[in-house]
Amino acid sequence: MGDILIVDDERDIRELIGDILEDEGFSIRLAGNSSEAMAEINGEPPSLIILDIWLKDSKMDGIDILKTVKRDNPDIPVVIISGHGNIEIAVAAIKQGAYDFIEKPFNIDQLLVVIRRGMETARLRRENHKLKRRETEIAEMIGESAAFKGLVGQLDKVTKSNGRVMLTGPAGCGKEVAARYIHAHSGRAQGPFVTVNCAGVTPETMEEVLFGRETPDRGVEPGLLEQGHGGIVYFDEVADMPLGTQSKILRVLVDEQFTRVGGQDKVRVDLRVISSTNRDLEAEIAAGRFRQELYHRLNVVPIAVPSLEDRREDIPDLAHHFIAQCNATQGLPRRDLAGDAVALLQTMVWPGNVRQLKNLIERVLILGDGSGPIEAHELPQESAPGGDAEGRVVLAGTLATMPLREAREAFEREYLLTQINRFGGNISRTANFVGMERSALHRKLKSLGVVTSAKGGARIAHMDEDEAEPEPARQTA
Repeated sequence: MGDILIVDDERDIRELIGDILEDEGFSIRLAGNSSEAMAEINGEPPSLIILDIWLKDSKMDGIDILKTVKRDNPDIPVVIISGHGNIEIAVAAIKQGAYDFIEKPFNIDQLLVVIRRGMETARLRRENHKLKRRETEIAEMIGESAAFKGLVGQLDKVTKSNGRVMLTGPAGCGKEVAARYIHAHSGRAQGPFVTVNCAGVTPETMEEVLFGRETPDRGVEPGLLEQGHGGIVYFDEVADMPLGTQSKILRVLVDEQFTRVGGQDKVRVDLRVISSTNRDLEAEIAAGRFRQELYHRLNVVPIAVPSLEDRREDIPDLAHHFIAQCNATQGLPRRDLAGDAVALLQTMVWPGNVRQLKNLIERVLILGDGSGPIEAHELPQESAPGGDAEGRVVLAGTLATMPLREAREAFEREYLLTQINRFGGNISRTANFVGMERSALHRKLKSLGVVTSAKGGARIAHMDEDEAEPEPARQTA
């Protein structure tokens, strides 16, 4: 049922409580002073602590032990008991984080009610942590492109360290998923993963959100940093953090402790910090909006997360993943993707990156009325390149003013660039899709000034490269 530590300097009292709780099916441990209590707690944290506030011949009294427990093991409920109870002691205990306060001589039934309620609270907290860890587990990294594999390779290198990581990349590219991947594969995977939405918290409340607060009426209210003790704190869009808070976070990173708003005691935290931004932080520093010292503290290991534009090969796998996810979490139909839908998805414009793709798939599954494969006509036309709602090709202003031969070359160049990048630079797959022989495609690319790269992808040759022989793409098929 649970493991309970009973701390009381009176042997008769602790043994009486222990006998009663053992009869109720609980496992119990006993401690007669602060040294024994801390040894038990540090050896194997109990599920609940019954703690006498006055301990004779001890280095620490009950309040001191309570502070230490709430600092290092904040999820353990602590029930304070005392033979000298008064309202001031009760308020002091609750303020320091005690679950409840019972005055001696206590009623056995009342004590059992408080203990069962406290154990249920502890159970719910553990389940909450499990759900948070499950969130990390389902934040899967999906992809096979060269850009994606390069990202995962970098993430794997930092998982076992405790170094601070700065993830950069456009909005929606998957920076939080990358941060959760680090957490799930690190030595802190059993600890919490706490997200600080720097853009979603007002400057006036940021410090209370981060550091927590202490008030006479509500006692201790832990902040996000305290909740992240032993795990990872993720600063999402850190460039939006208020300047005043930045200096205090810098101090926390140096000292690994802070004071709650309205409090006096130092709170020690063991954290690993991961940050993300879609802005140029060096430009923000130059503009006086971000502290250079904090930048250097956070940017120990910079990792760039690629946009969806840079990993179009992964779009089919991502789309299938989101379809399966929507089916599992919302009961939406588990549909396949038709070939024309895959081709269109890989050539669409994705300013919102992976997040936009996920939202699009969810929208199609909700609004769709079929159970067969998703076809191209079901996809939102506003995202399709070069087309309108009626399927007509819309010419760009520059293209519409060119002579036919130049316009055809410009179209072919852009079309082939799109297809090569769609297939990650794989010339064989590109040739097969566009209906050309591989050698004919190479000649066409050379005539259009399109240079393929051994790293995958293609680009337009510079003027001084016009006479150079295009480098064939590395074959992956």
